[in-house]
Amino acid sequence: MNDAMTLMTTMTLTPSLAHDPAFSPESRVWVYTANRPLTDAEVFSTQKALDAFVRQWTAHNQALLAKAEVFQNQFVVLMVDETRAGASGCSIDKSVHFLEGLGQELGVDFFERMRFAWSENGELLFADRAEFAAHVGDGHISDETPVVNTLAQTKRELEEKWLVPFGKSWHRKLA
Repeated sequence: MNDAMTLMTTMTLTPSLAHDPAFSPESRVWVYTANRPLTDAEVFSTQKALDAFVRQWTAHNQALLAKAEVFQNQFVVLMVDETRAGASGCSIDKSVHFLEGLGQELGVDFFERMRFAWSENGELLFADRAEFAAHVGDGHISDETPVVNTLAQTKRELEEKWLVPFGKSWHRKLA
């Protein structure tokens, strides 16, 4: 694959928020993983709800420059540009409570920490911990396999370290 194709594949496997020029590279990011894929209708309603939430999201009565994205029907990514106003503990709690409520409405858990994703043939595949460990054990996932780094904390990390080789990822300790 040539460099241009590699870049295009990487961009389609990376949330669009990672490439949003309106946000500082140091913007703070939170990645939430759903315990199941959302239907297209659920993605649409979730994105609408996220858009409404980030428009009114504040910290100490100051509007936050924030954006949210449903990605690959299984991730919710929130981003706040803290160069303008920082997210406080209370504002972060608001986002968590919002996602808990939204999850209850949809019958989905956005706080699933043992659901893993990796890139294979230009698409993201998902598995629970046991399935993922089995794929590692049978060699289907190797040290070079790109896995999704849901621990990305900044826009820069979202762009540069969203996909990392399994052998250099935090996943290695769990599989």
